[in-house]
Amino acid sequence: MQDFYFQNRLSKMCGIAGILNLMDREPPRHEEVDAMVTQLQHRGPDGYGYFLDRHIGLAHSRLSIIDLAGGNQPIHNENKSVYVIFNGEIFNYIELRAMLQGAGHRFYTASDTEVIVHLYEQYGLDFVHHLNGQFSIALWDANDKKLVLARDRVGIRPLYYTVNNGRMIFASEIKSLLANRDVPRRMNIQALGEIFTYWSTLTPNTLFENIWSLPPGHMMVVHKGQLNTHRYWDWTFDTDKPADDLPLQEWARQLKSLLIDAVRLRLRADVPVGAYLSGGLDSSVITSFIKHYTDTPLRTFSVSFEDGEFDESEYQRELIKFLGTEHTNVLCRKADIRDNFPRAIWHTESTILRTAPIPLMVLSEKVRELNYKVVLTGEGSDEVLGGYDIFKEAKVRRFWARQPQSDIRPLLLGRLYPYLKYNPVTGGKLFFKQGLEQYAKPYFSHMPRWITTQRCWQFFSNEVKNHFSTWDPYAAIESWLPPAMNRWQPLNRDQYLEAHTLLSGYLLSSQGDRMAMANSVEGRFPFLDYRLIELANRLPARYKIMGLEEKYLLKHIVKNLIPESIRKRTKQPYRAPDSQAFFTKGKPADYVSYLLGSERIKRSGYFNPQAVRKLMEKCSAGRAIGFADNMAFVGILSTMLLDELFIQPVSIADRYERTEFATGLSCTYPDNADAIA
Repeated sequence: MQDFYFQNRLSKMCGIAGILNLMDREPPRHEEVDAMVTQLQHRGPDGYGYFLDRHIGLAHSRLSIIDLAGGNQPIHNENKSVYVIFNGEIFNYIELRAMLQGAGHRFYTASDTEVIVHLYEQYGLDFVHHLNGQFSIALWDANDKKLVLARDRVGIRPLYYTVNNGRMIFASEIKSLLANRDVPRRMNIQALGEIFTYWSTLTPNTLFENIWSLPPGHMMVVHKGQLNTHRYWDWTFDTDKPADDLPLQEWARQLKSLLIDAVRLRLRADVPVGAYLSGGLDSSVITSFIKHYTDTPLRTFSVSFEDGEFDESEYQRELIKFLGTEHTNVLCRKADIRDNFPRAIWHTESTILRTAPIPLMVLSEKVRELNYKVVLTGEGSDEVLGGYDIFKEAKVRRFWARQPQSDIRPLLLGRLYPYLKYNPVTGGKLFFKQGLEQYAKPYFSHMPRWITTQRCWQFFSNEVKNHFSTWDPYAAIESWLPPAMNRWQPLNRDQYLEAHTLLSGYLLSSQGDRMAMANSVEGRFPFLDYRLIELANRLPARYKIMGLEEKYLLKHIVKNLIPESIRKRTKQPYRAPDSQAFFTKGKPADYVSYLLGSERIKRSGYFNPQAVRKLMEKCSAGRAIGFADNMAFVGILSTMLLDELFIQPVSIADRYERTEFATGLSCTYPDNADAIA
């Protein structure tokens, strides 16, 4: 047979997928990689290609944004000894291309993907340090029979893998791995407990047994049957107090300059680019910078709610008028959350504890309907520049911990949550005093939230509770964190923890990549440019939080660029209706009744049927549902949907019917579906 077979053709699929033989066995078949990439069709409809040789099968389907005519993948080098498939964008590809051409490399496309193969030729495994982008990369070195997998620094683009029967199988999404009949479908109970504590799994865990996520900022080299993973980048902070040798105006100049450049780079595309506008500070800054520092037409999109507790449309309208943007708003009703929840879980492939991702999926559907494939958002600003209330909360709690019997110090907490209808500061000494004696621990800032989330454990079945009877979540997280963290300043510890749990494990995945790519839309995040993160990590803490004012330096650089009412408004985190969205006049949606019914709960084995029934009765009666109950309801329902869609043994016909139920899309059967699904 020939050494390889390579083809590009148009199709309705997107993402990356591959199979690598770790030992001598039959070559990967086209039908296998085709079945895998078929599961990724929602990630973009614009192109499909694959590469096969005796050792590896690579498949790629494309959402074309740069070099629309010539960027089909896999992409190879001049002598076809290096092949790459790639999900994402390399924003500095123009500068890299010029540098590589100057070094003698010859290009046959105008795509950003091709710089990857030539960077690898030039720098070997150090190629990744030259990339400014968001990516998951699979690179095959045919001469050395070596596979290189790499994921972007902060975890914007996903990449999963499993090892089974002498083969390594990898893909952009888990459902692609499950398209292979050799990959078992089992829930990872350990990961379920992690989500019901930290809101995310501890990488590389996923909710599926023996399926792993390549962590953000990591590279894996697979050579001679061995898998070797190393971290090539991480959030780092000075172990001593940062040198305060620069005046405020110089820090402001550097931050503004970098942010302008990050926005400009992320506007590079051969298709129209829009921006999300929430009405908060971060998205307002991004849209303002597009308006004032680029020549890109300002096209914005937002979501609003019928319930005033969640709605920010007043601020959205104010900024639209201020900037003169062409704007589209999507009103998300409770019924939209209820009806779209199964489809959202099909895409998250993970338990979620809030419904907030679903309105963003509804919004991305409208974005794509209006022929936009790319949107910029303000995601990441809070983690990078100290914007979350949890950072201010931890600051007050540390102040309180010095005099734990004080009745005055904890009153400062009451200033942090005026936007909440059900304020957690009511009886706040009970809530925020939890873990107060652990003020020196690296996880101190998050203890009250985790304790609240762990109340959901009361709904676990006895079998699951027994699994966790000896598990200490605090010892687990402490061993997972870098030892150097103990020598960082308190705010830096809090930022690192938030960035490596909630940001990468939830906000950039379930709420970010998956909800946008469900409708073939790419989100881009200027605040997560690694250069900006590295600058912010050198900032003195007071320029992030001045007293109890969050993102002080960011607010300083946008004076006169956005309305003062938005610049100075109290931060309101993005939220959406939770359990209330699934009941109409006390009656749950049909699929909710089925999935949370005692028989179905008992069959799954994850939860206690009696406890779930009482929770359903409470929600149905409309009694006050607190944070813990809301998290429990959404978490249990999303877990049961995962079990229904991915775990339960069914025939191939039923599997495709369930896919149609979850996605709302008609599915095309592969010719050999019974053999490979």
